[in-house]
Amino acid sequence: MATELEWRGCNIYGPLWSAQVLDTSPSTIQQVHLDYLRAGAECISTVSYQVSGMGYAELGRPREDAARALRQSIEIAEAAGEQYARESDRVVVIAASLGPYGAALHNGAEFHGRYDISSDALVAFHAERLAVVAETNAELVALETVPSYEEARAILAALAHIPALRAWLSFTCRDGAHVAHGELLAECAALADESNQIVAVGINCTHPRFIAELIGHARAATGKPIFVYPNSGETWDASARRWRGTSDVAEYAAMAVKWFEAGAQAVGGCCRTTPTHIRAVREAWEAFDDAPMRQ
Repeated sequence: MATELEWRGCNIYGPLWSAQVLDTSPSTIQQVHLDYLRAGAECISTVSYQVSGMGYAELGRPREDAARALRQSIEIAEAAGEQYARESDRVVVIAASLGPYGAALHNGAEFHGRYDISSDALVAFHAERLAVVAETNAELVALETVPSYEEARAILAALAHIPALRAWLSFTCRDGAHVAHGELLAECAALADESNQIVAVGINCTHPRFIAELIGHARAATGKPIFVYPNSGETWDASARRWRGTSDVAEYAAMAVKWFEAGAQAVGGCCRTTPTHIRAVREAWEAFDDAPMRQ
């Protein structure tokens, strides 16, 4: 989403990242959602990854503005889904995107998970946003780019206070075995089996070369479905604040087949992926006779 918004001329730099486009051009957000659906996406996630009361307070705005933005992001995704329903009978799932605490710090901390915050405060951070989502029609919550075991536990504690919510829990990983903070992905993925509210374990915001191996570790640790949506293959340089490297759509689609073969039930894309990537993944999946998503 952020990649597409930036390429369409939107300013995504600041404490709210892509969420600031909710103020400046909500119609562009809806159009991006629609473009992903037309490319073959079956699930779209809202533009709320970096929405938090803390982030809005940093801009001198009331916490209610954050809650309003979160609700608005879901309404925009719903409007895109309704518009697409006039073109296709394919079922569309809307997931409310909630990033980790490190995303609200907007300093790259979600890619290492070393926070200066108490466990109780971390639970409260996630609980505040989950309470807002619970008041909407969002079908799922995408609890994503989680960098550590500790934050995963805090998220599950916050989620337990709202038993009606269902979510997937997705980790960002630094190699083929470990999450960003350093714990084994298998150890983190096993947490999912402790909660009936977690419907799947995900791996996102990770280099695609690590995904097949990570799927194996996740499957060995949990009986929950595995979702993967890595980055394009480019790498974020936090010091220079720019992306480095290149992305090859055909190569990404070929790897997607390997991820299905490894046991992923759903495949998508994170940073720097586009509707073109999703279209290629969709075509690769349809050509894969025994795709797990069809089971």
